[in-house]
Amino acid sequence: QVQLVESGGGLVQAGGSLRLSCAASGSSSSIVTMRWYRQAPGKQRELVATITSGGSTNYADSVKGRFTISRDNAKNTVDLQMNSLKPEDTAVYYCYCNARVLPGLRAYWGQGTQVTVSS
Repeated sequence: QVQLVESGGGLVQAGGSLRLSCAASGSSSSIVTMRWYRQAPGKQRELVATITSGGSTNYADSVKGRFTISRDNAKNTVDLQMNSLKPEDTAVYYCYCNARVLPGLRAYWGQGTQVTVSS
């Protein structure tokens, strides 16, 4: 089992920055990929950023150049630095990971943290 706890959400003006953090506990040594998703009111949950155990990253087109995902495997944390925030970035942001649970992988989610960007 892996537990994920997010922190760092809040209210910020457009153009501002926020840094989200996610701490993993439990069987965190088995974690493979970590991601951030977000879900705005009335919309489907969407993938924002991915980082693999080797440090490879990928971003949604809507956040490229503004958001940066990073990972500390020793501390079992994943962060999302969000710059140049826009009102359309307003959403609940969720930390996600998949971990080795033989014979395959199992997905885990955090509880979410609210990010609100005012215009």
